[in-house]
Amino acid sequence: MTLDECTTAIRTKVGDDSGLNATLKFDCGEAGTIYVDGKAVPNTVDNRGHEADCTVGITLDNLAAMLRGDLEPATGFMTGKLKVSGDMSVALRMQRVV
Repeated sequence: MTLDECTTAIRTKVGDDSGLNATLKFDCGEAGTIYVDGKAVPNTVDNRGHEADCTVGITLDNLAAMLRGDLEPATGFMTGKLKVSGDMSVALRMQRVV
């Protein structure tokens, strides 16, 4: 999946109200970022690089695997395939958007 395809998939999953009640950024390094504003009503998803309550460092391939259901977020964290910085409680609610 490309960054645009991942952004569209997350936007579809988030919908108007994800229940996230926070901002979340997926930082895919040179591939770009996906920013989820779960505080805005309706929620928004775009590719801005703004600061977020929680940032998930992940490769684009691993993000695509999570979106396909091939990689569980908890497993990705425990195996080092994703790194979380910021508010860990937001990361725990991440399954609402991936």
